[in-house]
Amino acid sequence: MIVLLFLAIFSFYVAFREERKGILTVAFLNIGQGDAIFIEAPSGNQILIDGGPGKSILRELSKVMPFYDRSVDVVLATHADQDHVGGLPDVFKKYKVSLFLETGVAGPSSSYEELEKIVNNDKADIKKIIAKRGMMVDLGDGAVLQIFFPDRDPSGMETNTSSIVTRLVYGENEFLLTGDSPKAIEQYLVSLGSQGRSLTDAPKGTPLTLQSDVLKAGHHGSKTSSSDNFVRAVNPEYVVISAGKDNRYGHPHQEVVDLFNKLNIKILRTDTEGRIVFKSDGVDLEVK
Repeated sequence: MIVLLFLAIFSFYVAFREERKGILTVAFLNIGQGDAIFIEAPSGNQILIDGGPGKSILRELSKVMPFYDRSVDVVLATHADQDHVGGLPDVFKKYKVSLFLETGVAGPSSSYEELEKIVNNDKADIKKIIAKRGMMVDLGDGAVLQIFFPDRDPSGMETNTSSIVTRLVYGENEFLLTGDSPKAIEQYLVSLGSQGRSLTDAPKGTPLTLQSDVLKAGHHGSKTSSSDNFVRAVNPEYVVISAGKDNRYGHPHQEVVDLFNKLNIKILRTDTEGRIVFKSDGVDLEVK
């Protein structure tokens, strides 16, 4: 019985590794009104960007990670609001996390306070880095996460304004992930163009351009984000809106949906479609 169980687990492990070979997975998790994005590189390295508002993050992670996996290499909190960090304390309690990136701007959420206590505990052995434009995280096998914003000390900024903006690049495919960045930051990013420096061992000199195949709509599709010229600069094929069904904010706002439709961008929504998973081999992009 024990031998058969071991063989079953081993077969699952081998099959999972074969399925992952050469493939980047980006999953926009179905966590209600909030954001949570799970990324697994072809190398097997994983990043979780935000953790949604609460415990639903653990359920969603169990759907995209094998049952035996008890580690997440990198966790990035775009900003300290509850709908982005509420589930992260539970993630840190269940999974071994090696690196934590954040803005350093505190929010009113009690979950953020709990998260900081966990990360700052020396026994946890978690490296914390304050994200800044130009840094890059090398995920291995050609997958790189570029950090576009903040480009300055965000102390004193409103939490949404301080959101970490990242661009995931694998071969010919790119994902622009904007947290809750407002239009003012979008306009600022359009006006910028520079080169990055390495955070780990990422290739140096990778240009920080906005153009991407997939755009995560800022602030859950709120009209405070997704300005016309920013969306045109990104020029995505797909836009993902992460929002809760029948949420009290009315996200996504109709004028934002109308803009995406006007620009012939394919809209994918977690409130109507649930979890949205992209697979990329570096050339072709597939939606699961």
